[in-house]
Amino acid sequence: MRKTRAMLALVLSIVVIPTLWAQTEEAEYYALFFNGNRCGYAAQTRQVTGEKVTTTTTMNLEINRMGIPIKMGVTETAVETVTGKPLAFAMTQDMAMMRMSIDGTVRSDGTMEVVTTNAGNSQKTEMSFPEGAVMAEGLRLLTQRHGLAPGTTYSARVFTASVMQGLDMTFTIGQKEQVDLLGRVVELTKVICTYSVPGAGQLTETSFVDQEGRPQKVVIPIAGIQVEQIACTEAYAKSNLKPAELVGSMLIDSPRALHGLRRYRAVTYTLKPNEVGVSLFIPTTDNQQVETQLDGRVQVTVRPVAGDVQAGFPYQGDDPEVNEALEATAFLQTTHPDIVALAQRAVAGKSTALEAARAIESFVADYIENKDMSVGYASALEVVQSRQGDCTEHAVLCAALCRAVGIPAQVVMGVAYVDEFMGAVRCFGGHAWTQAYIGNQWVGLDAAFKGSGRGGHDPGHIALAVGNGEPGDFFSLVGSIGQFTIESAQIEQ
Repeated sequence: MRKTRAMLALVLSIVVIPTLWAQTEEAEYYALFFNGNRCGYAAQTRQVTGEKVTTTTTMNLEINRMGIPIKMGVTETAVETVTGKPLAFAMTQDMAMMRMSIDGTVRSDGTMEVVTTNAGNSQKTEMSFPEGAVMAEGLRLLTQRHGLAPGTTYSARVFTASVMQGLDMTFTIGQKEQVDLLGRVVELTKVICTYSVPGAGQLTETSFVDQEGRPQKVVIPIAGIQVEQIACTEAYAKSNLKPAELVGSMLIDSPRALHGLRRYRAVTYTLKPNEVGVSLFIPTTDNQQVETQLDGRVQVTVRPVAGDVQAGFPYQGDDPEVNEALEATAFLQTTHPDIVALAQRAVAGKSTALEAARAIESFVADYIENKDMSVGYASALEVVQSRQGDCTEHAVLCAALCRAVGIPAQVVMGVAYVDEFMGAVRCFGGHAWTQAYIGNQWVGLDAAFKGSGRGGHDPGHIALAVGNGEPGDFFSLVGSIGQFTIESAQIEQ
């Protein structure tokens, strides 16, 4: 099961976004705490060369996942004019021996050319740069213009290569406060920043900045993890790191035992926000219906669809969303010969889309031989090569093989019920699975649970985000997981 490495990748991405902006060419260092454990550090530099400004942010993190140590890191570079106009960007992400890089150029016509390299496979794409978006230098200039007068509010759209989207950020300047910085108490200005992706919920961070606007402390809750960044020396930032155990913080108690889930037609869950005023963003899909109540509670009825037994493949429709779920991406390399060959092997002799999708689900369950948690968030092609991983690797490979034979497929992130995990009993943990478009509905597939004997997708799955396997697709996940309890579960036999 049951970790969501895409979610962890997005955690890394968000950590390098917030309101860190360098003022000088000397690196500024920040100690990184997860739930009170100093498990990493961030550094940022700003270099001016002629009419160009290059801002580089590096973040390194050490975690334990069920006792398995994993090192992860992100380096992101933004190149802009001295007036803050975006020119180019780059990102490298290392997660437990898995490496991905992105290099992009922003053109004057508002488009950008992006080269993504993953598992030695490079893919070039062209897309629109988010309208009105700025990067690091543009954000720094914007904050300088607005100043630090209490009550000041302003907004910006900020592009980051880690997420490959424009995040809408709103800043509100608060009062000055006495803040403890690793035993040193200083007076700093409080800044509240709320940022969001349209249709994917929000995250709120609290920063404390000095008189020049440089953050000295940043606090942000992400996926049930209290993340803190505190300004410090390089020596302190890098010394005596203590890996944080993250999986346990993502477990949610179940209000009752849910044995034999595949026998149930549906389960209706009542989700209660952990804090008053918190809005949960839970997507409605073909497999779950969502109703938000006036008191903030959310009812989620999970009723898995069976799928059209007559539908054929490949998909021949013209629905834009469905056709997007056929495309190759940086994590779903559906046109690569190795993936095409595996997909054809998996569906040999199958005549309907449902038969083919179920065959792919079973094939992936058997193909991944080493089912462990030591791999970083891998792309489908990396899984083909390593035959290793857990739920996220099963999900991306299953989606890629479906797409390769013309069955639209997406990666789903959420939580799933288990009787026991990491010493906890009767709980929900972070999980990943797949949904395939068959007939006119999205059908749930769970190759990881298929391989474990669970049988596949069932009413014990609550979806929190849906996408193409890219970390940025799962922004809503980090704003939801860890933010609610499951108050009740009503079974429909």
